[in-house]
Amino acid sequence: MAPAKRKQREAHNLDVIQGGNSATEAALAEIPLHPKSFSRDLPVSGAWFPGDPVGHRKFINVTDGRPFALEAGGVLSEVIQAYETWGKLNSDSTNAVLICHALTGDSHVSGDSSASHPTKGWWDDIVGSGKAIDTDEFFVVCINVLGGCQGSTGPSSLNPANNRPYGSVFPNITIRDIVRAQAKVADYLGINKWHAIIGGSMGGMQVLEWGTMFPERAPRIAPVATSLAASAQQIAWSAVGRAAIALDPRWRDGNYYEADPGDGPHAGLATARAIAQIHYRSDASFQSRFGRDLVDKDSLFGLWDRFEVESYLDYHGEKLIRRFDANSYLVLNRAMDTHDLSRGRGSLENAARRIKAKVATASISTDILYPPHQQNEIQKVIQSVGGSCSYEEIEDPNGHDGFLLATTEIGAIFKQFLED
Repeated sequence: MAPAKRKQREAHNLDVIQGGNSATEAALAEIPLHPKSFSRDLPVSGAWFPGDPVGHRKFINVTDGRPFALEAGGVLSEVIQAYETWGKLNSDSTNAVLICHALTGDSHVSGDSSASHPTKGWWDDIVGSGKAIDTDEFFVVCINVLGGCQGSTGPSSLNPANNRPYGSVFPNITIRDIVRAQAKVADYLGINKWHAIIGGSMGGMQVLEWGTMFPERAPRIAPVATSLAASAQQIAWSAVGRAAIALDPRWRDGNYYEADPGDGPHAGLATARAIAQIHYRSDASFQSRFGRDLVDKDSLFGLWDRFEVESYLDYHGEKLIRRFDANSYLVLNRAMDTHDLSRGRGSLENAARRIKAKVATASISTDILYPPHQQNEIQKVIQSVGGSCSYEEIEDPNGHDGFLLATTEIGAIFKQFLED
């Protein structure tokens, strides 16, 4: 580029940076759409916002006028927790079961989809009347995590300081922060001790922290398809997914909530989801379902012609965009990276000694993201310090997603666990 043109371009870029939102928006408007051609009506965020249909959600302000201090050093002046319940709490509050959700899950663990809840309950085949986690017998609670986007305080929530979405100023959180906020919901509900706490993947991280942070409140815990600490490979996968969001110019450094529909960080979030979807499933499941089939059997050599597996990834990308928030993805994904049961506790063995619960863990045989040896390690560490921990490996072809899809096998483990 000639020096004169370079200076002209640099001056233009400086004007954009200094010119405020209008200049930035004008510059962004010139950015071409991603060649995958996302739907033009996609919301900038799939978060739940005040004024949207409430559905089965309930809400509680767990700060009650006092700031909520975070493990990393930040503070939230207000923390709202959105949660859902099924069944009835018995007279002595001994039948309560807490279910903890994974990265892109939410409190809607059971029930149909609706205008209020974008998807069917993510463990609907397991939780409900007469099911493995029987809501005729148990009072089941599921809480949208701190940092989430379906009613609990997160980056898309209004910052009380200026009544605008937190966006880029939302502080870093950890799994332990999430669990402390959940404990305040339990206090509000009058649950001093859970009958059991259950969860998979990121939900399993919460389960382990419950057993370690609040051993007197967690007599039974079932962390499945999870780990004692995030591994180097898990951190690597996560880092690439977060980079995909940050590299989307429509992410706007996290301040995109006032953009028009169709002008949000869709390409970044969809790409992050695609990266995750690849390691959520197994090679065998992709091969058996898609092979080398093409979307258009007469189109192969165009750069953006698609194989069926690409169409599958694109579909799930748009599906996530309509129900999730890019900033929440970043915040929660990073919280998973920082998960380490031994942090500040000397060693994994020291951490495990704090757990007084009866523990049941399970693996999915084809899980390449949280492979079976990690759940086997949970059992070994707990048993090495005299604790009780059962272990089962479920044969299922669906990879990590098997903890959501192998409902018959997972449900049987939970049913036996709750009865014991």
